[in-house]
Amino acid sequence: MAEEFTLAPIRRLFKKRGDLRVSEGAAEELRRALGEYGSSLAEAAIAISSEDGRKTVLERDVAAARDRLLSGGEE
Repeated sequence: MAEEFTLAPIRRLFKKRGDLRVSEGAAEELRRALGEYGSSLAEAAIAISSEDGRKTVLERDVAAARDRLLSGGEE
């Protein structure tokens, strides 16, 4: 999943928050972490929409999934 993200926008995330150079390894690690988090978020959002009997994932599902993941558990 992480390979789907190019490194240029990942490097820009770093650059917007500081004026340091960013190593290839740091950009790769952030890309991997974002891919893992994105996959977990998508899975949780799909589960929420399924629990509600819908076949469409809505914005509110993603927001609820984010809240679940950030709180570290199920609601």
